Amino acid sequence: MGSNQSWVTEFILEGFQLSAEMEVLLFWIFSLLYIFSLLANGMILGLICLDPSLHTPMYSFLSHLSVIDMSYASNNVPKMLANLVKQNRTISFVPCIMQTFLYLGFSHTECLILVVKSYDRFVAICHPLHYTVIMNWRVCTVLAVTSWSCGFILALVHAILLLRLPFCGPREVNHLFCEILSVLKLACGDTWINQVVILAASVFVLVGPLCLMLVSYMRILWAVLKIQSKDGRRKAFSTCSSHLCVFGLFFGIAVVVYMVPDSDQQEEQEKILSLFYSFFNPMLNPLIYSLRNAQVKGALYRALQKKRSV
Repeated sequence: MGSNQSWVTEFILEGFQLSAEMEVLLFWIFSLLYIFSLLANGMILGLICLDPSLHTPMYSFLSHLSVIDMSYASNNVPKMLANLVKQNRTISFVPCIMQTFLYLGFSHTECLILVVKSYDRFVAICHPLHYTVIMNWRVCTVLAVTSWSCGFILALVHAILLLRLPFCGPREVNHLFCEILSVLKLACGDTWINQVVILAASVFVLVGPLCLMLVSYMRILWAVLKIQSKDGRRKAFSTCSSHLCVFGLFFGIAVVVYMVPDSDQQEEQEKILSLFYSFFNPMLNPLIYSLRNAQVKGALYRALQKKRSV
């Protein structure tokens, strides 16, 4: 490096280039969505903890998803909201890398929890008589701890590789928060090897869980199609429909963001799609699992009845 180069100590989050009036409007819309997602996931988490009928492996993993969704949104949204109402959109180097690390950690963990949920549904449908033996609480605990541990270990690897890169300018992150690919583009010097390693790791983290889930759901589909009764097939499909909705939304957006060739128009699309993970995914998960699930609706009804009787 030349001696006249200075190292970046802070970045500027460019976000959307909008008028002040539009940014204020987005601030209130995003604030309402953020609050609603926290309340909805908090409600799901509370119901699962308080209602004994929901103390099953499936809802245990759902509670982990609720914690991840609240944490993921809280990592990105507050800074995003602050940037909508103030001119100074800088973020220091260390908080930016920490935001990237947490963003990756929660994303990887959600991928793995979704894989675990697909395995849980595979056992429930393909091996119903052995479900309680296979998915006992010890196995569920090991699967959950492994998902969290692997998710954050992978994020730590990404963060360490990112910290090894030199950042000597420019400072403008063309995103709403410190998303890894947007930060990666700001690295200077001959860093193509590290960049390739980071990109390859990102694709691997996406493709690996995606393949595992596809295998699980293909085997589930095959097992369901072999069920003789029409009512039995309907119940089996109903059991998996909510999981398939979440699976399709999560991985569908991820494929578009991380596997579509880059372009200036693609960068703007990625900003919009990132709002899905920050706002809509945390909000939609509780709605999908509650509106399509009789047990969750029953638990909510019992909780409201108990509150009225007090």
